[in-house]
Amino acid sequence: NYDSTVANDYKHCGCKYEDPQQEALSHVSFAWTKEHTFVETKRIMRDLPFRLDIRVNGGHTTGPTLILLHGTPTLNTVYWTEDRPDSFCMQMASLAGAKKGDAIAFGHTHLPWNRTVQGIHFINTGTVGRPKDGDWRAGYTILDLRSDSVNVEHIRVDYDVARSAQVIRESDLPNEFADFLESGKRP
Repeated sequence: NYDSTVANDYKHCGCKYEDPQQEALSHVSFAWTKEHTFVETKRIMRDLPFRLDIRVNGGHTTGPTLILLHGTPTLNTVYWTEDRPDSFCMQMASLAGAKKGDAIAFGHTHLPWNRTVQGIHFINTGTVGRPKDGDWRAGYTILDLRSDSVNVEHIRVDYDVARSAQVIRESDLPNEFADFLESGKRP
């Protein structure tokens, strides 16, 4: 969402926060990012695709499609949380043109989860940075769609979070961003 909202100079990042303090900080972060992003970088970000479809068995071979999004098939700032009902997942699958055996992978909420509804796989991949589940480590997801039994593995990786927090504290950004990064959740 930052790619598109920063690139297009939107007024807000499309983020959702738990309390007024986090909301206020989001505006500081967004303004800082827009100010520190080069014009050429904004052009490149504007040209990024809204979604990517990957034919797992090759472009001309039948089989599952992996649909990569940030938020939902219609808007990259909509929160697709684990508590959404199966009917919401199936509505998103219909909008994406997904069929049984396909997978839709997305993020935006910074919370990893996955489930299967009517043979379609829904995977929130979590986040590499600024997790919201209390685990400060970077996260990514490995998805294997090559067989009848789909395998989804959410992985966490240590990194030098202290150094990242130090760089934030040495910048003109509020120290709360470093605190959030170190805690893996709202300070």
